Amino acid sequence: MFPELVAILIDYFQQQLEGHYGADMFLGPHDLIGTVSAQYQLIDKLLRSAKGETRRGLLRVGAAYAALVGWLYQDAGDMDSAAFWRGITQEIAMRSRDPHLIGYSLVNQAQVRTDLGDGHAVLDLCEAVLDDADRLVPKVRIMAMQQQAHGASLTGERGLVDQLIDQADRLLPRVDDNLPWGNACRRTPGYLEVQRATCYGRLGLGAEAGALWSQVLAIVPETARRDRGVYMARQATAAAAAREPDQAVEIARTVATIVVETRSARMRRELVALERAMRPWHDAPVGRDLAEILEPVSKGN
Repeated sequence: MFPELVAILIDYFQQQLEGHYGADMFLGPHDLIGTVSAQYQLIDKLLRSAKGETRRGLLRVGAAYAALVGWLYQDAGDMDSAAFWRGITQEIAMRSRDPHLIGYSLVNQAQVRTDLGDGHAVLDLCEAVLDDADRLVPKVRIMAMQQQAHGASLTGERGLVDQLIDQADRLLPRVDDNLPWGNACRRTPGYLEVQRATCYGRLGLGAEAGALWSQVLAIVPETARRDRGVYMARQATAAAAAREPDQAVEIARTVATIVVETRSARMRRELVALERAMRPWHDAPVGRDLAEILEPVSKGN
């Protein structure tokens, strides 16, 4: 294929990425995995004969597609496939020799370790990214800092959580790159407060997390159903931790509908966390209400 045609395809793939990110917000992962992975396979095929700057461009866009496939599998609850695709992302990033992509790929690995509950591994990976902070665009540094905060929440370090989120917040106004990947900090309303609220929830700070979730949900659009569902499930767990079981169950009613529609395994995991938080009321009427609400979710699992 002629280099000029490949260059046009690179632009096409980059433009498609934003559409995939948008579709993911309300469709969930299952309807996108096939499409995005097929496009990655085409990029990989083109790579085998590309040279020079065209090859580097394909490597950069290929890493972005591999990262998205990895994320979709992670959201679908297939952690083995997620880890496999995160590995592909890291390999291609290394082959591209792009420091921003290499940092991005390490943050992606840290996301998997976060879902696996390995806080120390998360801290190690994010610290490795930030060792080269001066070489990185602000966006990658923000991604590493917020993910490091998740690692700190898993190891019980609230002070470090706040320090890292605050540092990332100061960098947000400096995000001005045109890279087509890793734009959640620009695309997601209240991005850093979402991370802080999630970390507070892990730390058992129910009242503080609940207040933040109320602020976040006030600005997240209804069209972002998957994200809203995840956030509301975490809000419900925060309410239970704050000993507000009736509020938790009321929120769970909406979440149960969304999880059946989107089939998001990540949302299901959040509802499992809610069930654990609601155990003190297991035999109370409010506990039985929750079991009834979540029954369709369990059947669809």
